[in-house]
Amino acid sequence: MKFKIPYKDRKWFKYLGNKYVWVLLFFIVWMLFLDNYSYFDHRFLDEQIHELEDNKKYYQDEIKKDQEQIKQLKNPEQIEKYAREKYFMKKDSEDIYIIQFEGDTIQEKE
Repeated sequence: MKFKIPYKDRKWFKYLGNKYVWVLLFFIVWMLFLDNYSYFDHRFLDEQIHELEDNKKYYQDEIKKDQEQIKQLKNPEQIEKYAREKYFMKKDSEDIYIIQFEGDTIQEKE
């Protein structure tokens, strides 16, 4: 008794019955999901690279700003201005008045 496969004469069955098609499908599945360097891992790593490049640009801009401030602080007048504004320093003959507005500080709960 011989069994007849009803789909044997169909075109799609001939393609699925080919061993090269199975090897190609296995290779595609392996490269997309199972490999250490799969497509999805590459996408994740590319996102991290993009984020790190953005961080690099931000820090380079901050370094430029800091270098400009260092150049300005080499002048004694700029050092005095910075100390007065940032640390509320004063000369012996001066008085400092700090004015705070309502929206500047967090009010404590009573």
